[in-house]
Amino acid sequence: MQIVSIQNKIHEINGIKVMLDCDLAELYEVETRVLNQAIKRNIESFPEDFMFRLTKEEWEELSSSSAFSFSSSQTVMMDLPKNRTGKYLPYVFTEHGVTMLASVLRSPKARKMNIAIVRAFVALRRTLLNIKNFQIQIKDLETKYDSQFEDIFEAIQF
Repeated sequence: MQIVSIQNKIHEINGIKVMLDCDLAELYEVETRVLNQAIKRNIESFPEDFMFRLTKEEWEELSSSSAFSFSSSQTVMMDLPKNRTGKYLPYVFTEHGVTMLASVLRSPKARKMNIAIVRAFVALRRTLLNIKNFQIQIKDLETKYDSQFEDIFEAIQF
């Protein structure tokens, strides 16, 4: 699977990059319910900084996002995901939580997919770092050239 298509399944909740249980289930080719059952059997491996359940507000904000959509197979598996409420709100997994899934889901497909997902998180982090560096460079150039343009504008006005 392409890293870009995995990156499209990485969302930001409260400043944290996460993946939804339904997206991970799709990538691992299992039902969301099966994924969550495996996690519940190994819940001690998933502290709150690895996995947490979305609040109703977070879920509504995420599901109403224009960049967010479900495939038809997810909709069938999840029984209309936008209507998730209460105990059926989705779990989300941080990069560390996704890594921990490798110890819970032991199939060859899960191991391969875990590697691809971790690579997607790393690539996304690298891209964000490059953007930040680029913003700093632009700010430096603006500072440098703004004063020169001010001098030109003053010269033109007189």
